[in-house]
Amino acid sequence: MRLFARRPAPSAASRRVRVWGLGFCLAMLAATLLQTPAAAAEFSPSQRREIEAIIRDYLTKNPDVMLDALQAAKDQMESQSRDKAAAALISRRHDLYDDPDTPVAGNPRGDVSIVEFFDYRCPYCKQVEPSLERLLRDDRNLRFLYKEFPVLGPESLTAAKAALAARKQGKYAALHQALMALKGHITDAMVLQTAGSVGLDLERLKRDMQAPEIDRILKANNELAEALDIRGTPGFVIGDEIVPGAVSLEHLKQLIDTARHK
Repeated sequence: MRLFARRPAPSAASRRVRVWGLGFCLAMLAATLLQTPAAAAEFSPSQRREIEAIIRDYLTKNPDVMLDALQAAKDQMESQSRDKAAAALISRRHDLYDDPDTPVAGNPRGDVSIVEFFDYRCPYCKQVEPSLERLLRDDRNLRFLYKEFPVLGPESLTAAKAALAARKQGKYAALHQALMALKGHITDAMVLQTAGSVGLDLERLKRDMQAPEIDRILKANNELAEALDIRGTPGFVIGDEIVPGAVSLEHLKQLIDTARHK
C-alpha cells in the first residue's frame, strides 16, 4: 500500500521560474554588493573578488540559469507588447479604421476590414499582393485600408509620398498596383517613371508630394504602427487580430471568416 503520494515532477515552466529566480537573485546580489557606493566602502578588493568568483563559478557551472533568465525576460517583454497592442486596437480604433486620409479599396461599407501596413520596396509585400488582389476580386463585402509605412529607406519614402499625392489626381489605386508590380531595386526615377506610365501629371505630382499633409499622414501611420507593435512589413490588422508577415491566401481567408462571424 502506498502511504505517500508521489510528488509530481516540476513542470518546465515551474523549473524555469525557480531557475530564473535564482539567476535573478544572483544578478541582484552582484548589482547590490558590487555597484553601490555603500558596498564599495564595506567590501575590500579581495572580498569583491571572492563574491565575483562565486557568481562567475555558479554561472559557469549552470549556464542554463542565465539562458532561462534571458528567455523569461524575453517572454515577459513579448507579453507586455501583446497587451499594449491589444489595448491600442481598442483605443486607436478610429485612427485604424476611420481615418479619412487612409486610401480605401473594395467595399467601403464592407462587413470586414483589412488594414495593411506596407512598403513598396518590401519583397514580402510584393509576394502577398496577388493574394490581396484576389481577395478583393472574390469577396465583394471586404473593405481594404492602405497604411503607407515606408521603413526601408529614402526610396520607400519617395514611393509612399508619390502614392499618397496621386490621390489628388484620382490615381492612387493605379499607382499602388504599378509600384507593387515593379521588380528589383526601386529608385526615385523609377517611381516618377511609373507614375507617368499610369497617366499622372508629374509636375503636379511633385508639388503635391511636398504638401505638409503627406508628412502628417506618414507620421500618423508610423505612430499607429508603433502603438500596435508592428515593426516591419507587411503587417495586417484583421478584426481583432494583428498579423505580421506575408501570410498565405488561405490564412487570410480564415482570418476574414473569423472576423466576419464575430
